[in-house]
Amino acid sequence: QVQLVESGGGLVQAGGSLRLSCTASQRTSSINAMGWFRQAPGKEREYVAHISATVGRSTVSNSVKGRFTISRDNANNTVHLQMNDLKFEDTAIYFCAATTSYWAMLNSQNVDYWGQGTQVTVSS
Repeated sequence: QVQLVESGGGLVQAGGSLRLSCTASQRTSSINAMGWFRQAPGKEREYVAHISATVGRSTVSNSVKGRFTISRDNANNTVHLQMNDLKFEDTAIYFCAATTSYWAMLNSQNVDYWGQGTQVTVSS
């Protein structure tokens, strides 16, 4: 069983930056992608971004494109989400996710492993 542990959330003013990290407890060949979802109060869980565990490919949602960047550190089984120019509407709990198929990550129902989440609050 793979465990995902997030870190880096917090409170930031609008226009500021935060960097989230997610570390997997073990490296497994079955994991082909790691990424992030977020969920604001009263809203459904929303896809944010993900990155391939093996090849140089990443995908970012239109809502954060140009502001958020996802990267990976395979040596440490870690994925980072650099969030710049944060807006009030980015406030949410951010969940790390891992899937066995790259494109499966676009649908939260296909996620194989979830982290517990980290709170990101952007003050206006």
